[in-house]
Amino acid sequence: MIQNNGAEGTEQAATAGPFPADRPGDSARVTLRPITAHDRDEFLGLVRASTGLHHPWMSLPGTAEEFQALVTRYDQPTEECLLVCLRDTAAVAGVVYINSVIRGRFQSGSVAYAAFAPTAGRGYMSEGLGLLLRHAFEELRLHRLEAQVQPGNTASLKLLRRHGFRKEGYSPDLLFIDGAWRDHERWAITAPMAGTRPTPPHHTQPAH
Repeated sequence: MIQNNGAEGTEQAATAGPFPADRPGDSARVTLRPITAHDRDEFLGLVRASTGLHHPWMSLPGTAEEFQALVTRYDQPTEECLLVCLRDTAAVAGVVYINSVIRGRFQSGSVAYAAFAPTAGRGYMSEGLGLLLRHAFEELRLHRLEAQVQPGNTASLKLLRRHGFRKEGYSPDLLFIDGAWRDHERWAITAPMAGTRPTPPHHTQPAH
């Protein structure tokens, strides 16, 4: 959610527009779209099929009630939950999130993501994350995105490196996952690092 940054001001994250914009360099295989209540059965089935892939790195909604809570949380212009979908079949290959957007002088958010087992290992999540970065930096006009990853999650760390994230630190007991407080590495990327198209600053960013 968007947090108050005192006198700096806050702004709700923009609602995701059509994905992608079909510009040169866009993924030919995947697109992004906001999650909806109609995705419940497919999403829960993919979560069940991906237990071995996700454990112990993250926990996704596993019941109808948990899924509805997820949809309710993201059915507002403060955070975004987007599905990575195959262009040719519209099947869901993964999910990406932008959380905790702070405007003002920070212009930053937190990114999270998860692939689903049936299509894992084919590069779909890498392409989806690339689209998410472009959306965050060009459409939401954020300056910086952070990601927190457990040190043993080598696949996730490899994905961040591939997209140009840099390691910024290590936080013991950062997040409560799978019944325990887990250590995490902190990674981040800025719009210039990502090489995205320059855009005017967001209207909440101070002039000086």
